[in-house]
Amino acid sequence: MAAKSAVEKSSVRLKTVLDVLAEGTWSEKSLNAGEILAEAIVRVPLDERESELLSGGIPRGHKSLTTETAKLVKAGWLVKGRSGWTITDDGLRATVAFAKPDEFAVALAEGTPVPADTPLPTAPPKKAPARKTATRKAPAAKAAPKKAAAPKATASVEKLEQPSAVAIAGDFNTVLGAPEDWAPQYDEVQMKFNARRKVWTLAATLPAGFYTYKIALNRSWDENYGAFGVRDGANHELNHDGGKVTFTYDHATRDIVIG
Repeated sequence: MAAKSAVEKSSVRLKTVLDVLAEGTWSEKSLNAGEILAEAIVRVPLDERESELLSGGIPRGHKSLTTETAKLVKAGWLVKGRSGWTITDDGLRATVAFAKPDEFAVALAEGTPVPADTPLPTAPPKKAPARKTATRKAPAAKAAPKKAAAPKATASVEKLEQPSAVAIAGDFNTVLGAPEDWAPQYDEVQMKFNARRKVWTLAATLPAGFYTYKIALNRSWDENYGAFGVRDGANHELNHDGGKVTFTYDHATRDIVIG
């Protein structure tokens, strides 16, 4: 019975991943992979066993969900790109055609195509702001002298201050040419800043293997970020098939996207 419950939870979370992505298309809000997975887990919380931390400090359920999203990619409902995750039109229609978790689970397991006549979901209507009733004020007995209008405050756009350097420090640094692993001070592990996209990237070619790493700022460990963008948090994990990989760090979220 417990196994069946785990399978059901997994299916509900996978559907929630699509739901979160669909909501993002309506609100035009961009979420990275870490935020999408975290939101799915908030909506479908981990049980006691799923909350157990694995060797890299990642909850068992989070790692399982990350792996199982490959099913959404295989179904053609999700695309994992360098700039993040994107839901396809078929993925949007799947949230309508297979709205119930059990239907969704069966369709995903059996590779059921989305019916061609399924419409794309539409965003929920926005509520119109309530109208304010105009009220007339009684005329003042004596007109007060007009005061000079105060100058309008200019809205200041708060700009996120970027670090002077961002390093990807982990157990593969020597593969990148650094003298030692887990050392954020070396040039070989520094990421490059993309001023247009406001993100930091590092492209590398790694042998197949399981790797762990963190983001370290300003060439030291004084400020570092791990899984879910948590400061001094658990290590990020990468189970790599071998070949090219691109790491993208967003200082606004303190999190990583892998492409």
